[in-house]
Formats: sequence, C-alpha cells, structure tokens
Amino acid sequence: MLQRLPIASSALCDPSYKGVCPAVMEFMRPQISASKSYALGLKFGGQHYLRAGQTFSGTVFCAGQKPRDGGSVRGQKAKPQNVDFPPILPKKKKKPYPIPFKQIKQAAREDKKLAQMGIEKPLEPPKNGLLVPELIPVAHEVLAAWKLLIKGLAQLSHVIPVYGCSECSEVHVGQTGHHIRKCLGATSAQRHSSHAWIKGSVNDVLVPIESYHLYDPFGRRIRHERRFQYDRIPAIVELCIQAGVDIPEYPSRRRTTPIRMLGKKVIDRGGYVEEPKPWRHADSSSLIEFDTYRACERFPPPLSFDVPRIAQKTIDAYQVVRKGVRRLMEKYTVKACGYCSEVHVGPWGHNAKLCGEFKHQWRDGKHGWQDATVDEVFPPNYVWHVRDPKGPPLKNSLKRFYGKAPAVVEVCMQAGARIPQEYIPMMRLDIVIPDSEEAPLII
Repeated sequence: MLQRLPIASSALCDPSYKGVCPAVMEFMRPQISASKSYALGLKFGGQHYLRAGQTFSGTVFCAGQKPRDGGSVRGQKAKPQNVDFPPILPKKKKKPYPIPFKQIKQAAREDKKLAQMGIEKPLEPPKNGLLVPELIPVAHEVLAAWKLLIKGLAQLSHVIPVYGCSECSEVHVGQTGHHIRKCLGATSAQRHSSHAWIKGSVNDVLVPIESYHLYDPFGRRIRHERRFQYDRIPAIVELCIQAGVDIPEYPSRRRTTPIRMLGKKVIDRGGYVEEPKPWRHADSSSLIEFDTYRACERFPPPLSFDVPRIAQKTIDAYQVVRKGVRRLMEKYTVKACGYCSEVHVGPWGHNAKLCGEFKHQWRDGKHGWQDATVDEVFPPNYVWHVRDPKGPPLKNSLKRFYGKAPAVVEVCMQAGARIPQEYIPMMRLDIVIPDSEEAPLII
C-alpha cells in the first residue's frame, strides 16, 4: 500500500535550521503474512532536503520486517500457505511401496532365518488372529460415522449439485461444470479435451472401494473359480468387521487362541471352520445403510435452515472416518494392488485374476499385492475448489491459480460448513485470481 506521510528526522528538528518545511517521503508497506515468522530489519538511506535556497542531507531510518527461513514464533512450527497437488501416478508403472523395499527384504530375511532355525515367528494381536481390545470402540465409531457420512452427502446432494464426466473420472462440485480442458476419455480429442458433464451422485463424491468379505481372514484364500461365493462390501466396513464390529449379515470368526506361524507358513490356525449361513432379510436396513448406491433416493431434501448443520455434521463424520481408518490400518493388515484400485482386507491378498492394468498378461491377471495406504482405502477424490459457487465457471486459462479440495470437503464447504485447517493450504485461498487478460503477465 502506497502512503504519503510526513516524517520528522533529527536533522529537520534541529533549531539551528530555520524555515524548514516538513519533508514528505513515499514508502512501501510490506505485505506480511500471519503464517510466517519475521525478523525486524533496518534500512538506511540518504536524502537531500531544501531549505530557503540551501541544501542539506538527512538520514532516513526505515524499519521493515523480513521473513526468517524456517523460523518459528515461540517454538511453533510454521504452517505452509500453499502446497502442491498430489502427484498423478503413471498407469504404466507400479505404484511406489509405502514401506521402503529395503525394509521389506530385511524383514523377509529375518523371518527366513527364524524358520531355518525352527523358531516360530513372534506375533502380536491382530497379526495372530486375536482382536485388539482398545481398537474395538474405534471400529464402532468409524462405522457409525460412515453411516452418518452417507446420509449427510445424500441429503446435501439435493442442494449442492455434483457433476461427473461421462468419459473420464473427473468430478466437479458447483452450479455448472468447469471449463478446464483435462479430459482423458476415449473421445476427448473430438472435444478438445473438454469434459462431457452429466449429473453425479454420492458415488462420485465417495469413490466406492469394495473388498471381499471373509468369515476367516486367516483361512483359505479366495480362488478365482470361487470368487462369486463371497460378498463384496465397502472396504471400510470390512475393516471394521475384522476389528471387532459384529454384523449378523456378515459374520466373522473370533478366535480365542492365537495362530502360529513358521516363516510364511501357518502351522496352527485352529482348523478350518465352515462359514455359517448369514441371516438376511430382503428389507434389511442395516445392509442398505452401508452402501452408497442410490443413497439420494433414501433420504429427502433437507430444509433450507438445516443445511449448514447437516454440512458440519457430515464433514465432522468425514474427519472421524479418515482418522479412524488410519488408526485401524496401523494394526490391521490391508493389501492393495500395485497396478489397479483393488483392495483386500486381510493378512494376504486373494487369488482372483481380475487385474487388467499394466502388463497384466505377464501376471496372468493376478494382482500385485503390497501394503495399502489410507488414500487407497478411503480416497479423498480431489476436485477443483470453487470460491464463488454462484459466479462464472472456472476458466482453463486460470487453472494454475485455482486450488483443490476433497470432494466431501468441497460439498460441505459450499453448504456452509467450516473448512478443516489441514485442507486450507491446498485450496490456495490466499492467491488472488487475476482476470484472463492479466494471467499471461504474471510470472
């Protein structure tokens, strides 16, 4: 901000100088951000002043503030203002391992050495088939928040429109679809990479990641020929079931004695137990609450004054689910394919030959199992952030100035909920979006 203020230096206030008029100087006030720490700095400069036909020199002291690189205020770690978008992994390459491959090989060598010596592998719950008592309440909390999340998004979908591209996986939350040309569909060349928008649903906001339900995760593996004998349910629900949640429609074996392993071989699993037939009813409401399919039809539109409250409850449920899943995955094993989006909850993956991604012919359609991450079990599904939902659609020429946010956060934010602090840096709220004509002039 450019200001013109009178200054009074020690030279100008000296009574030996007569007929001195107050000088006027221009100075630039630095734009200081609250998320950075600053150190006080002084700048000295010489200036000539006129007095009744005489010229004399005065010294001007300018105090400014400079940011400290990596500094902090009172021991507090500085939070970033803006962060980069998550990288898009190439499809013609295997995903990186969450755990460094050297650590995986080192653990395999130690297990092999113990097996050669005839020493059983030491296992702790839940690796030995037993439940972790302190995680049972967490599993119940995650499942309750999952139901609330589906219900809230189904209600908000009547108020906040969601669009999905019919040719690719792009999703947009707003009154109209954006004009950013990044479509990678089969016919994108004919549309100059523009998206073909259609009305979306809850499945476009919450990406459905399903997994096979197993009565005994440490039992027989799922074969390719028997894959239709197992139910497919959301991976989060299966994780909660194995963590201690009892659902009559999806029974699970609860062991009282731990399993024993020698290297990679299970030497005592308590025998194979035949899976009991679950009790199911055609109108069972508990099964419907877990699924996002046609969720908009199960819940009526909310009242206008109740929309902000529902949005806040929904985003709180989203936070509970994400934190709870991360805590459960620290103990319970979840596998993910390194080439596709398949997820399996259990100590080892299934043998269904369903992978059709990069070089699946070399693997005979088998999945390349590795340890899963939270984003693979509960994908955030980032979408472009719209600052003014009632304003014009996002322009392709200004795409580098726009931010992104998870689709759930964007829906709840447009409905009136508070934005969680961890998503603000990626939304780039402190960047001023220029006009289309000014964009090429910005370096």
